[in-house]
Amino acid sequence: MSNTIIVGAQWGDEGKGKIVDYLTEGADVVVRAQGGNNAGHTVIQGGEKYVLHLIPSGILWPEKRCVIGNGVVIDPAALVAEFDTLAAQGVSITPDNLSISDRAHLTLPYHRMLDAHRESGRGGGKIGTTGRGIGPTYADKIERSGFRLADLDDPVGLAEKLAAKVEEANLILDAAGVEPLDLAEVGAEFNEATDRLAPYVRDTASYLHGQLKEGRSLLFEGAQGTYLDIDHGTYPFVTSSNTTAGGACTGSGVSPRHIDNVTAVAKAYTTRVGAGPFVTENAEFSDRMHGMGREFGATTGRKRRCGWFDAVLVGHACRLNGADGLAVTNVDGLDGIDTIRICTGYMLRGETLVAPPARCEDWEECDPIYEELPGWGDSPTAGAKDIGALPANARAYLDRLAELCETPITLVGVGPDRDETLVCG
Repeated sequence: MSNTIIVGAQWGDEGKGKIVDYLTEGADVVVRAQGGNNAGHTVIQGGEKYVLHLIPSGILWPEKRCVIGNGVVIDPAALVAEFDTLAAQGVSITPDNLSISDRAHLTLPYHRMLDAHRESGRGGGKIGTTGRGIGPTYADKIERSGFRLADLDDPVGLAEKLAAKVEEANLILDAAGVEPLDLAEVGAEFNEATDRLAPYVRDTASYLHGQLKEGRSLLFEGAQGTYLDIDHGTYPFVTSSNTTAGGACTGSGVSPRHIDNVTAVAKAYTTRVGAGPFVTENAEFSDRMHGMGREFGATTGRKRRCGWFDAVLVGHACRLNGADGLAVTNVDGLDGIDTIRICTGYMLRGETLVAPPARCEDWEECDPIYEELPGWGDSPTAGAKDIGALPANARAYLDRLAELCETPITLVGVGPDRDETLVCG
């Protein structure tokens, strides 16, 4: 298998975990390169549900190797808890199948506290952060005042720096009337978790170069989606990392010269969690999805906002990421709908846009331009074993998405399980 990057083409929650899990069979190493435990990848294998936040989905394949790269921000306590949850489900995690970059930055309790404080202070202008401390951790990284796993090699200096950072955070929390953090408690949580993680820490960039030299293939598991990218998303309603394909290279230390394929993932409709513009959002469609028990966030449990497929968004995402193919998931979510809409353009103050605007204020003023296609009524896609078994109208819908996004569809999801993935072509 070639070296492949998987990216979300919407606002995350596109089903990337399922696609990564499916493609892992042909890969040797699965790499996570950005984001933190604000991600939630749900994978269903043999009827068992696994929810992963920091650990790559490839961990569910015993013979595969997984890497958490330098671009990821790691909450040590959350990662240890994820270890324990997966172990209880029978998943083996050892230094033989998981490596963690010594250059990855650490999310600590004061990052979580500051995140929650800043979000609550925004009032009606809330961004919709998960409250996991991701933004403050990346802020420390950019300010060059953060902690990296490599710092564990200097425990004295680490303790001094931790004390200074907790004191700094407490000044902010105290001014806001928030109970300050206890340095001893923070230190104890930090030490307990990092002691568990220490055997997994290594120079993962060099490790990955060695894997490439030995002819092994890499699969990069993107977190969040293109429109949560700090540069290309619906700023400021975005995450704090580069979620597009280039982030996989900077966040892992693997050169773009080694990348053979980029696969973008999109749902057959659109969802997003949290605040921010959403041109095709539709309350009736959202109610239908929630009534079916679908579209609740894996990380927060929040109801996802839902709407029709937005070809403006996905087409632009395919161009930004240089997508070679598009994986379309949750096609079965449209089963039973008589008429299906696709957004083919935005109308903004009398002008037709075929790419998203830069300013959120402009996004909010955009009206969708729709075309309508017939649904496939009582002929379900769920249970289909190959593309040819899909109802004709479902195939026509997918063909139209590929045409509008100018990207061939390579995989189709008609259910949550691994074997409910159809290969095109």
